[in-house]
Parts: sequence; C-alpha cells; structure tokens
Amino acid sequence: MAGFKVGAGREVITPPIGARLYGYTLDVFSQSVNDDLTVTAIAFEQEEEQAILISATVCLIDTQLCEEIRGEVSLATGVPAAKIMLSTTHTHSGPCMAGNAGWGPIDREYCDTVFIPQTIKAAQMAIQNLEPALLGTGTVKSEIGINRRQLNKDNSVCLGQNPWGCYDPNLTVLSFKTLASTAVANIVHYGAHCTAAGKNTEITRDWAGVMIDRLDAESGAVTAFFNGAEGDVGPRLSNGQTTGNMEYVNELGKLAAEDAVKAYRSIEDYAPSSLRCVTGEIQLPYAPIMPLEQAKAKLEAFSGEKSINLSGRTYEYLAAVVEAYESGLPTEKAFSFPQTIISIGRVAFIPFPYEFFSEISLRLRRYSPCQHTLCLGCTNGNNGYLPTQDQLCRGGYEIDMFLTSGVMTLAPDSDYNIIKENVRILEEVVCTE
Repeated sequence: MAGFKVGAGREVITPPIGARLYGYTLDVFSQSVNDDLTVTAIAFEQEEEQAILISATVCLIDTQLCEEIRGEVSLATGVPAAKIMLSTTHTHSGPCMAGNAGWGPIDREYCDTVFIPQTIKAAQMAIQNLEPALLGTGTVKSEIGINRRQLNKDNSVCLGQNPWGCYDPNLTVLSFKTLASTAVANIVHYGAHCTAAGKNTEITRDWAGVMIDRLDAESGAVTAFFNGAEGDVGPRLSNGQTTGNMEYVNELGKLAAEDAVKAYRSIEDYAPSSLRCVTGEIQLPYAPIMPLEQAKAKLEAFSGEKSINLSGRTYEYLAAVVEAYESGLPTEKAFSFPQTIISIGRVAFIPFPYEFFSEISLRLRRYSPCQHTLCLGCTNGNNGYLPTQDQLCRGGYEIDMFLTSGVMTLAPDSDYNIIKENVRILEEVVCTE
C-alpha cells in the first residue's frame, strides 16, 4: 500500500560484569561477556499510523516497569505507548528486570543507566530511519525447539525433553527492503526457551544470538528475534536436557541460523504492505480463591526455603492468601489488561504478557483470519506462565508457577479464554497486502 515505511535501530544493552544473571538461582553472577546483549527497534508508518516493535535480549520485564519504558519511548518518539510492543527474547544469561519473588530484585541501576536510555535511542533511530519499504515473508519447519515437560516413569513431570509433547515448529522470517531492494530489517519468530547456556557465568543472548548474527550477515540488515510460545518449549539440545553450556549455545544456534537463512532465502516476492493497529481489552476470569483452612494448613506444613525460586514463591503465595482473608478478599472477578494487535500486511502480531504454552499459538493461528499469525511471548510485561487446561492435571514447574501467580489465580480454562478474547479483537484486523 502507498506510504508504507519501515525503519530500524539497534543499541547495545550489555550490563556490567558482576551483575546477577536472571532465570535460575540467586547466586549466579556474570564473570565475562560472551556476546553483547542488544535491543532492536523496528518502526512502521503508514499515513498517520505509527507503531514500533522492540526486541530486547533479556529474560523478562516486570509489567509495571515495561509500562514505564513504553511510556518513555512514547515521549521520545511520539508513537502512542499502546502501539509500542516491548518483547524479550528470554535469555537466562542477562540482567534481572522482572523482580519475581524468589529470583531477586530488579536491577534498577541497570535499567536507569543502560536499558532505558539505550532502548529510547534504538527507537528514535528506527523512527529517524523510516523509508518506503516492501515486505517479504518466508516460513519453514524447524526442530530447534522441543516440548520441555519431560514425562518420567512414575508419571511425574520435570524440566527436560518430551518428544511426544506439543511445540510450534513454524519459524517465520519477515524481510523488509527498500523500493530499490536494499535491505532494511528482518524479523525472526519462533518459540523456544533461550536456556542452552545453562547456569553459565557468561553474559550471552544464548542460541538466538548466533541465529541473529547469521541472518544479519546474510541479509545486510539488522535482525530482531521475537520469541513465541516458549512456555512449554525448551531448546532441543543434543544432551537430552533443556540446559547446557556455551558449547550447546553455538551448536543449536548454528542449526537455528540455518533454518532462519533457509526461510529468508525462500522469500520470492516483496510487495507493498499496510499497517493497522487494533486495540481492545483482554478479560480472563479468576478461579475461586483457595479456602482459608487449606491455605493455613499448607502454610503450617511448609518446610521449604522461604526466599528462593518456586519454593519462596509458594510460601509468599500461601501467606498472601491467609492475609487476604484477614484484611479483606479481592472483589474482582477477572484479570484484565489492554491489548493491541498490530498487522503488517498479511501478518498479525499478538502480544502475550505471559510465558504461554505452544498449543495456544497453534490454535490461534488456526482461528485467525490472517495468513501469518505471530504470537509474541514475554511481551508488554510479565504475568507468569499460562498453560493449557489439559496440562494442569500433570503438574510440574510451569503449573506450580501458574497456581501461585497471585492471591487470585486464573481459571483452569484460561487458555480458551485468552484465545477467545484475542480472536474477538482479531476480527477487527484487516490482514491484506
């Protein structure tokens, strides 16, 4: 469509050596830099409409902090905050910006001195670089991810590899070029945890960084990676686990790079595109609160560590439930958050402030009116895990996280509810060239 423009900007956001590495335990601190962390912004414009997609190579960003950053970017660029998507690639080898109970506080000094100013600079650069562009899209099947909810002989679930489990195999590359065929920017979308490095002490973008660098070199333009439905999907490591070391980062990264380049090279046509932003509100009903006597009994019997990871989170949850009964129970019946779906031609971007399960992505793609429906995980905030209803009975880490997400937890069928709500908003999206 006439007037469609694209621009890109990138800045380095590597934290100082010695910072806590977020995602595992409280005692993992960086000792070196394997590769720089980056923030990449891609701006879009058509007539009076503007939007910015930002990919930051960190793990998660607290929802309130994310809103603050989007607001700062909005002030600096003039793009409404609602039309700015801030997504994280979910590397577990970067700074703490989530502040979840049990995982350590937000590194506010890093946010204020590095992340926020560099993100603003990248977004401003993207706006300044806006120029008329064409869009090409390529999709391939990729096996770099695998369901990580490993089923054990005793029917328990642990973090590992589950060859029978669900994952989304679609790897999609969006390539933007000028009218003179000069590369402007690329977007890669795929869903898998960036945990190949394991509890390393090197700062790294993990396997996605290897892929990004390869497509940068192949195309001659900056590449932004947007993680998808990684909630139940880990990296398909050759050690049979879901974590490794830098050797596995490079091993899997090369495979991911091959798939991304394959998708890029499969693009045959670049065509004029269009930009549309549709806003709405997502409503997710709550489940009934845990009975007081049950919460008290669990709290009294609690014998775990009260400040570390899931154990600390569980203790905080039980204590909060008891406190809620004493101080007054919440009256809200549902959790709500604002939603903006951005479509670029035949591609729809749907942000999720969750680590959501892969079946949700597959179902939404099936129900969507758009040819390419890209669900972005860890985007516009962090509300924890969002599993599918059929997995609740199996339990496991992700389910325990879901069931301790707050005094009021979401209803068991929240996968259906969030799909239904997004499909409702999608009906207003026009996905055309």
